[in-house]
Amino acid sequence: MDAAVHFGETRDMPETVPQMLRADALENRERVLEAARALFAEQGIDVTMRQIARRAQVGPATLYRRFPTKQLLIDAAFADELRSCTQIVDDGCADPDPWRGFCAVIERITLLNGRNHGFVQAYLAANPGADSFGAHRATLLRRLGGLTERAKEAGGLRADFAIEDLVLVLQAGRGLASVPALAREAAARRFAALATDAFRASTTHGELPAAPRLTPPPLRVVG
Repeated sequence: MDAAVHFGETRDMPETVPQMLRADALENRERVLEAARALFAEQGIDVTMRQIARRAQVGPATLYRRFPTKQLLIDAAFADELRSCTQIVDDGCADPDPWRGFCAVIERITLLNGRNHGFVQAYLAANPGADSFGAHRATLLRRLGGLTERAKEAGGLRADFAIEDLVLVLQAGRGLASVPALAREAAARRFAALATDAFRASTTHGELPAAPRLTPPPLRVVG
């Protein structure tokens, strides 16, 4: 009987061990993704795989087993942001007022940009191998092109606007990462308002949000 019990325990081990390994591999993958998201948001996508492994507290070999290339890691780390971009464009295109929808797209993407230093850098990078980003970018820019044409026809958007102007705004918005964290959202909203005001067909300017303090106050001289 003991032998039968012993045989049963031995037979069950191959089923238990792989489950433990799968759980351990999943935990390592999540730690790598968490570390990558944090570092990309703080410093951009130029951080090294070794830095990410160090932040995740895993060995380089473990990192490369989960993500053989850095591009695969970037794709996985920014999956939520890609979904957010799609939703932002969906909402903007669905607005019955195309100018209002266009303004909302700029504001919401600028806020997303301000929260994550690395996302727009990765999204706009000219990487021929980055198929997921390239295809996603092409699809959304094509849809935004349709939205901007409707906004021009409705008289809200200036007639000489080109879709490259939106890309320029996104590139410029990467500078928001250098703004102190407490002022970053306010700075992003004001930047977006300035951008949309520049794109407005009318010469009547819209009201800007309050300007955040980005420079230290002047020193008071006590005499």
